[in-house]
Amino acid sequence: MKWFAAAAVLVLICGCEFASGPHHEQSGRMQPRVPGDIGPGFISTDCHELLVVERKAGPFAPSGQQQEPKGGELRAKQGTQTVPLPLKHTDIAAQVALSIASVRVRQQYHNPYDGKIEAVYVFPLPHDAAVRDFIMVIGERKIRGVIRERAEAEKIYAEAKSQGKVASLLTQDRPNIFTQSVANIEPGKQIDVEITYFHALPFAHDSYEFHFPMVVGPRYNPPGTRDGVGAVPRGGAPSGQKTEVEYLAPDEISAHDISLSVDLEAGVPIAALTSPTHAIDVEKKSESRQVVRLGLKDRIPNKDFVLRYSVGGRTTQAAMITHRDEKGGTFLLALQPPKELADIPAAPREMVFVLDCSGSMNGAPLAIAKRAMVRCLRRLGPNDTFQIVRFSDSASALGPKPVVATDQNVAAAIRHVESLDSEGGTQMIEGIKAALDFPHDPQRFRIVSFMTDGYIGNEQEILGEIRARLGSARIFSFGIGSSVNRYLIESMAVVGRGVVAYVGLDESGERAVDQLYQQIEHPALSDVKVDFGGLKASDVYPTRMPDLFLGRPVFVTGKFAGKGPATIKITGMLGGRPHEMTLKVEAADGSTHAALPALWGRAKIADLAYQMAWTANTSDLVGEIRQTALDCGLLSEFTAFIAVDSASSTDGTKGTTVVVPVPVPKGVEYDTTVPAKKKE
Repeated sequence: MKWFAAAAVLVLICGCEFASGPHHEQSGRMQPRVPGDIGPGFISTDCHELLVVERKAGPFAPSGQQQEPKGGELRAKQGTQTVPLPLKHTDIAAQVALSIASVRVRQQYHNPYDGKIEAVYVFPLPHDAAVRDFIMVIGERKIRGVIRERAEAEKIYAEAKSQGKVASLLTQDRPNIFTQSVANIEPGKQIDVEITYFHALPFAHDSYEFHFPMVVGPRYNPPGTRDGVGAVPRGGAPSGQKTEVEYLAPDEISAHDISLSVDLEAGVPIAALTSPTHAIDVEKKSESRQVVRLGLKDRIPNKDFVLRYSVGGRTTQAAMITHRDEKGGTFLLALQPPKELADIPAAPREMVFVLDCSGSMNGAPLAIAKRAMVRCLRRLGPNDTFQIVRFSDSASALGPKPVVATDQNVAAAIRHVESLDSEGGTQMIEGIKAALDFPHDPQRFRIVSFMTDGYIGNEQEILGEIRARLGSARIFSFGIGSSVNRYLIESMAVVGRGVVAYVGLDESGERAVDQLYQQIEHPALSDVKVDFGGLKASDVYPTRMPDLFLGRPVFVTGKFAGKGPATIKITGMLGGRPHEMTLKVEAADGSTHAALPALWGRAKIADLAYQMAWTANTSDLVGEIRQTALDCGLLSEFTAFIAVDSASSTDGTKGTTVVVPVPVPKGVEYDTTVPAKKKE
């Protein structure tokens, strides 16, 4: 008989303290185990019981071959009654130090049924989250999950489930979509799962922003797609997509609620703090520290949580923070745009506005987008030209080519925008072609502005098309709605070398337009290059430096070997002329920012994933992503966290799979986004 043993670092991470140490073994330390490598042993401590699963001999199945669990086997009550679901409560506890967030997500699962169940829950996290720790809690016991290659983790989970073991599996389907599976929950029992991740907060318009997504919006998948994100009614027929989200009907509710707290230590006095999305309670601990909690009457998980705060003084944060450990040094550097950007007049622009008129934008999102577009049109200068493209199942333009922004043309365009309605699917590819394929005016700077919720399942195809057709254009996009697909919209800005803005249902679209136009109306520092000098930097990400826009610092992360102070030189083109800046930084000794290695690993994985969108043979990229994730102990598309309670077994070998359905996001209409449930 053979046994599989996987050990983890025997350190309990309490609350949201920064985790340290990877979770895979390395000869006395930790390292990735080769699939099929089987070691003996069982390790038990007071706070951890580490997985031991009996295995049958045989090769691992490829990741895509495991049968995906589907819901609907257990029928819940409908109508005005509450739908009993295995996910009872989610608690989010975030700690923000300077501009780095450590977030612990605790999902509480229970079994409200008479038989044993497996719970499957598809949920979102920020697309740049470095998921670093995973713990399954059964009563007073905590079983720390280990990171493994995805195929291996799925195999372990399937075997544990078949043996009646309580097990949890966490996988990544998109950078912002994850699946949690919990096997063999007995009737009346509760099992909690804790997930910890880190991420750096973005800064724009003099404010930092903490964002936590609460629901996955329904995606449109073009015909022939099988690798998308399917939307189906609760208990409905499978969509045929790789990932599937079940949605509650408008007359169904669940008892699942959410609590959230953010312990914010800014390091300097906090000047302003607000949430445009939720009612919050704020406890002031000091001038620089405040604790924010979600209001008791605003805990339905059907919209993203956004918290914005600004700090006193002109300095946004230290230019560079560092961390050193046995693997070397890691840095996070904020490149500030030059002040001279504000003094250079804007060049004539060729503005292309692209409006998503698909079914998911019906109602409030489209109304907000139209108001924002009208505001954009009214801000055009007399030397600008413009074009309007709408897309849903197909794309159409206002005219055959851009027109000059005269008062008459702008008025006609406003009437056209106000007449647009929503219907059909989200064929964004057609919108991209219509916006980028017509001849470019060499006398003007082309800016393409998308207004969309991003509810599509073929993100990689979209990014590949943008890169192939972009040329010298830039993409400045607006995410419209309560739970937009930020991964797609942010990625369009990365590939399109522009910036983004988000407009919630309760925010002013006009204000967001005015803020984004601060970047559009001023030139950027382009062709940016960084000489790290004595810092001796390597493995720097992003590999292609983005443009520096007014009011938008760019964060760069990498490894370094230098010591002591160093001078960094930043060069680029500003208003058609070479520009140079220098920055003195201090590469401090010691482990002062333990989250940085995980953030670096996540940045490297994101950079490699972008390359997959336009690379024909991706096998080398897949291997590099997988190895980076294993080395850094991170969740990725090709790695997974697995936790198994090997101390005991539940009765029987088979439980009923119950998929956790979710509400459609606030402002999104169920009938236009979720296919009708087939009659039985």
